Amino acid sequence: MSSELNPTAASLLGFLHDAPQSGWELTAAVQAQLGGFWSISRSQVHRELRRLAELGFASEGTSGKRDARPYEITVAGRQAFAEWVAKGPDAATVRLPLLLFVSLGRHIDPYVLTGILNEQRQNQAALVREYKAAQRVMVSSCVDSFRLATVEYGITTARATVKWIDDVLASMEP
Repeated sequence: MSSELNPTAASLLGFLHDAPQSGWELTAAVQAQLGGFWSISRSQVHRELRRLAELGFASEGTSGKRDARPYEITVAGRQAFAEWVAKGPDAATVRLPLLLFVSLGRHIDPYVLTGILNEQRQNQAALVREYKAAQRVMVSSCVDSFRLATVEYGITTARATVKWIDDVLASMEP
């Protein structure tokens, strides 16, 4: 059964463990909790929800506000999710455009690359602030330690990226 699940579908089943949710609610939940690490579009969510319903892993509820249809995980969906989780994650594939630019830095005007790096540094510093704000809200809301750990990963990686950019910029100085 779990062989029919791709990571996007499996992640939606994981989120449906919390409560029945519409495609819009699921998209918002994924973006709020994993936006920086797991990209997903509303069209992907709706496509996967229909597929999960066809497979019997989720059931479609009746339309609510703005024709939003909540989906609920089924017993078969819980079993498929458990089987998928038991396999563990695939090897991580990271596509970071910034790394591509730095690796090709020898072919980029130093002023252009410096501008790119400074902009990216600002973006990463802003991410640290956003994640820290989310962390404060989560702590005050007594969110489970697993969701909190995900935000802490974001803080750690964004801080590390800021430091790495600083090091690259320092190495570029004549």
